[in-house]
Amino acid sequence: MAGGKLTPRQKMINLMYLVFIAMLALNMSKEVLTAFGLMNEKFESANTSLENSNNGLLGSLETKANDSPEQFAATKKKADEVSKISKSFYAYLGTLKADVEGKFEKEEGKLPYEAMDKSTIDEEWFQGDGYSPKGKEIETKFNAYVADLKKVFGNDVKYQPIIKNLEQKFSTSDVTNREGVKMKYLDYHFKGFPAIATVSKITALQNDVKSIEADIYNAFLGNALTTIASFRNYNAIVIPEKSAFFAGEQFKGKVVLGRYDKSTVPTKVVVNGGEIDLATAVTDGQVNLGFNAGNVGEHDIEGKFTFMEDGKPVDIDIKGNYVVVPKPNSATISADKMNVVYRGVVNPMTISFAGISDDKVNASAAGLSKGSGVGKYNMSPGQGREVVINVTGKLPDGSNVSDKKTFRIKDIPGPQGKIRGEVAASGPKSSLEVSTVTAELEDFDFELGIDVTGFNIKVPGQPTIVVSGNRMDSRAKGAIQKAGRGDVIIISEIKTRLRGSSIMMKKTAPCTYEIK
Repeated sequence: MAGGKLTPRQKMINLMYLVFIAMLALNMSKEVLTAFGLMNEKFESANTSLENSNNGLLGSLETKANDSPEQFAATKKKADEVSKISKSFYAYLGTLKADVEGKFEKEEGKLPYEAMDKSTIDEEWFQGDGYSPKGKEIETKFNAYVADLKKVFGNDVKYQPIIKNLEQKFSTSDVTNREGVKMKYLDYHFKGFPAIATVSKITALQNDVKSIEADIYNAFLGNALTTIASFRNYNAIVIPEKSAFFAGEQFKGKVVLGRYDKSTVPTKVVVNGGEIDLATAVTDGQVNLGFNAGNVGEHDIEGKFTFMEDGKPVDIDIKGNYVVVPKPNSATISADKMNVVYRGVVNPMTISFAGISDDKVNASAAGLSKGSGVGKYNMSPGQGREVVINVTGKLPDGSNVSDKKTFRIKDIPGPQGKIRGEVAASGPKSSLEVSTVTAELEDFDFELGIDVTGFNIKVPGQPTIVVSGNRMDSRAKGAIQKAGRGDVIIISEIKTRLRGSSIMMKKTAPCTYEIK
């Protein structure tokens, strides 16, 4: 503005403008410095008020701990730890502030705000692009303060909002400036700032320390004092009429407001006629129950809570119920095409209704009878190709449920004939003459006894001989004697029946014997 082909007069006017602008900037700078000083004074005044308030809260905690040690003794111990940590860090911040203020002479008890326009800590806190030993010490103190307070809270989720606030206000992580450049914490907040700005910032940090300390005491004391009166500390508890319901059944119950109080401990608890050992059963104001659930079905819970009030025992009734259902120790798996029972044998079956005791279940079908054991039945199907099993059960509320299932009826499959226990045996003629013809059901789920009542024997070159019974007769032996080495004798048309009955089996597969 003062260069170029300007007249001397115009250059003078422009220079006067520059001086005027510089004077305005100088006046604005002084006003800003004074504003920092006034802000520092307000923070110091607020810190004094918070100090008095925190001492009052700590005193209230001590009084409560003396009156109700069960509720407040542990809390008072934590509060003392918080007080010690906070005072130590507050004092450390005070030494940092004193170092800056000590470089200026106070005027009438006040710092010379307008003269504190230059940084006095850059050489002390910083070294090159990093921190000096003093800067590293400051960072360590900040991190230790946060870690020590978090250690007091442990893993208690109630204090997470306070911990989050603590970590935000005293984080020493790098900060991204407006240009998107990452800067170290102390660089961003303190490097190159006027001394009065540094003092104000430290006083503001001291205010944060006192504010967090107040938040903690209020969490320890204030919240505890309003637990009984505040609805926020109650839970809506759903109490069902019973602890198990069946599909399609109407839910019945009630909703009540309740709270858990660790200090409210009963003097005696009796449930279903047995007294509970309170020394081992009470945790966090709750009495833990443990007893045998009993048989399948609905059961009642009855008893009494006994508390002391004004030196006298007060009884509160305990009433409830629960339903025992069968333990799911096996899966229900069925092959839709394999619902089969066999005619001529006793088919074992298990029939039950989930959640209903065996004495309340009834199953019926042609040939079905009750077996020995819970849910055990025997099925002996008669004529026909299908049998339907109908099942009914009575629920705990007295209503009935029913179901049914259809099973196909099949005859026992034909057995396999064997000689000397083999389908295709071999050996000398003398061995065959004394061998017994047998029959077996291979790969069948039932173990059944089968009697051979007759068979045909065919020796190569000889007529077929019909034998009665299961051993070779004289005619069969005579035919066997005429067989030569390598001849294969066929035993067919084997007649069989179930042992102990008159039921004849299906056609039996033949077997062979090779002469060696």
